[in-house]
Amino acid sequence: MQSLLEFFAENKNDDIFAIGKYIESHVEENWQILLEKHHDKLLRTFERTGDMAYGAYLNFLFRPVHIHLKQVNLYPEPRFPGDFSISREWGNQEETNQQRWMWSTIKSIHGDSLGTIVTITYHDHNEFCIPQKPGIITLAQTEKDDVVAELSLRSIDFQQSREFQIEYEEYLRNKS
Repeated sequence: MQSLLEFFAENKNDDIFAIGKYIESHVEENWQILLEKHHDKLLRTFERTGDMAYGAYLNFLFRPVHIHLKQVNLYPEPRFPGDFSISREWGNQEETNQQRWMWSTIKSIHGDSLGTIVTITYHDHNEFCIPQKPGIITLAQTEKDDVVAELSLRSIDFQQSREFQIEYEEYLRNKS
């Protein structure tokens, strides 16, 4: 994997959109390879813990990105792919074609926010399956309300979905 510093030099840019391109390139090159490499382990994880297997997969996928960001004194807040509790998910009624949108703000070691990287994870709730490459959206916005507003403009499904935390609290209330 090319270092982020080399990527910046080659692209003559080091803003959030260059970082987004770098991450997209990494995902493009590695998503399927890592899925195949860790398939048996991820399948066993799904059988034991369900959707946590997708989190394990994303940890494998984003580990090198974390390393390369750190080398140029940048870090995602929270770690990739983002804060599950504020993420949003939707899909078909059978839950075989879902997508979850999570995001992380890229910050400098001085605490300056550069922008936001959104990760879209396509998945299935019935069996371990990532049917397509995870998507990456790069935003200049960094505040939660601004990110939500921008993503709501880009996707009516996102706009109509609720944060996981709100959805889960409602689920627990209705279960009682």
